[in-house]
Amino acid sequence: MTRRILLSFSGPDASGITQQIFSAISHFDLEVIDIEQVVIHKRLSLGILISSPESQDEILLRDQLGAIARVMGLEFTVQSDLGELHAPKNLVHVTLMGCPLRSDAVHRVSQEIWQSGSNIESISRIADEPVTAIEFFISNAEVKEIRNLLSPISSKCNVDIAVHPGGFVRHTKRLVLMDVDSTLIENEVIDMLAARAGHEGEVKKITEKAMNGEIDFRQSLNLRVKTLQGLTFEDIDYVRSQIRFTPGALTLIRTLKAVGLLVGVVSGGFMEVIKPIAEELDLDFYRANRLEIENGVLTGRLIGNVIDKQAKADALREFADQHGVPLFQTVAIGDGANDVDMIEEAGLGIAFHAKNIVRDIADTSISLPNLDSVLFLLGINRSEINEILDENN
Repeated sequence: MTRRILLSFSGPDASGITQQIFSAISHFDLEVIDIEQVVIHKRLSLGILISSPESQDEILLRDQLGAIARVMGLEFTVQSDLGELHAPKNLVHVTLMGCPLRSDAVHRVSQEIWQSGSNIESISRIADEPVTAIEFFISNAEVKEIRNLLSPISSKCNVDIAVHPGGFVRHTKRLVLMDVDSTLIENEVIDMLAARAGHEGEVKKITEKAMNGEIDFRQSLNLRVKTLQGLTFEDIDYVRSQIRFTPGALTLIRTLKAVGLLVGVVSGGFMEVIKPIAEELDLDFYRANRLEIENGVLTGRLIGNVIDKQAKADALREFADQHGVPLFQTVAIGDGANDVDMIEEAGLGIAFHAKNIVRDIADTSISLPNLDSVLFLLGINRSEINEILDENN
């Protein structure tokens, strides 16, 4: 017969603590069942679950470990006769991000998890800059239920909350496809071109209606492109030189590519602007509309098929098929009505600074200004990101 015993140590961290504890334990006939050690700001917490024969001298074990703990300035407790260990079921990851991340947000999230009947198995910090992100690993939970319960907290506490299935699925993503305007870059390129043509106000109104789903995208695009008639290659080059990447965009792409993911863009904008950006970033896939140009001057018309929301979803499927990637292993990121179909189609759909029509259908939303926050949703923490970037510099 055996019994399970939990040994718990806490106190100031120092080199050699774990070695000394296990040096003492090794003299007994014990089996290590589970172990977890965490150090937060030089404060150690160590738990060791062991299995011991009933004939084992537990008092001697307690005395020896207690003596080591006193010498090292640690608090030491023992819990005996623990029941059988059952693996947690229905696992869910909850990622909470804020800048700053305030205690009331953590309280509200933990309260909703508790009231749902789920249990928090662990909490860990995965980033401290440019946002603070922590991850709850919970059991006895359903993704849809937890997502619905936590969704109101985002706006109340000015945080982002993402809920994903537990297990290996989150770590199997292989392909990311994102929108360009107001996602990869901060700008709306067509507005910039319209400004060069003297029609910025007119085009902005049409763009806003299209992104909110109030008018057909194809119709609105043709109306906007018509206002660009007369612009030249020089105008396009100037606009491209003024483009600003969204904060964290370059970190996102470099990290994704460094860990072996395929990365592409699909845009309702224009190939004449997108292609040089895609080549500069060494993207694996890019697609956009083509402007008709005659004698170096824009005619105010498009060439070929329009990249509308259906075409974006088709691009995701084509990109995935080209590389043999199942759709459940894909990620789509966007902000407007034109991105809805591809976000719904992807294994993980992310609304980034998005309109309500997109937030309502996405698996998760990011309102914080940093695009590299996407990495935390894929299980890549800040220290891993920094390590990857250092290796590639």
